[in-house]
Amino acid sequence: MAHAAPEPRAVLWDMDGTLVDSAELHYEAWRVTMREQGRALSRAEFALTFGQRNDTILRGALGADLGPADIQRIGDSKEVHYRALVHERGVTALPGVREWLIRLRAAGWRQAIASSGPRLNGQTIAAALGVSELFDAIVSAEDVVHGKPDPEVFLTAAARLGVEARRCLVVEDAPTGIEAGRRAGMRTLGVLTTHPHLDADRTVRSLADLEPGAFDAMLARR
Repeated sequence: MAHAAPEPRAVLWDMDGTLVDSAELHYEAWRVTMREQGRALSRAEFALTFGQRNDTILRGALGADLGPADIQRIGDSKEVHYRALVHERGVTALPGVREWLIRLRAAGWRQAIASSGPRLNGQTIAAALGVSELFDAIVSAEDVVHGKPDPEVFLTAAARLGVEARRCLVVEDAPTGIEAGRRAGMRTLGVLTTHPHLDADRTVRSLADLEPGAFDAMLARR
């Protein structure tokens, strides 16, 4: 009797702080953008909002009554600055990222970027790292209504990949992302690159610290 095909599995990757250390480029882009709006931005202010959606950041910085057209215009300007910095200075994958992307792809895992940023940012980073072909989907701010910690971005990514939530593993560096993964009913792996503590199913200082069967073992622990 023929055996049933195994259910597909997926890894859903946050981008900033998980795939790449892009905080400095984002800070510089926001600093320039806010200066254009006549407002200074401190590093401490930036740190409090890093990883949030642009509309949330802009309303917090420039006023809750900021209209959609202004949010779009200012947010677009910031992302243009950011992508220009990526092209100018380049980015490097965080330790272990490239090796795991290749290993998981070879083992048949489906993979997606699930980020709060614009789709073009995800495409730009994947291309800059030379790993575009390792992802089956990029889900971004344009694809969802609610940002993390709402689970929408991860549930949307799982649907795009055709994988049930219980067969997905989220890799994140931020508390809001870990909470979003938990709310989505997915296993969570926290990488301690930007926060000293994450309430994930498992945490590591670097993906390079993981043993070869780590992703399989995490998904099996249900």
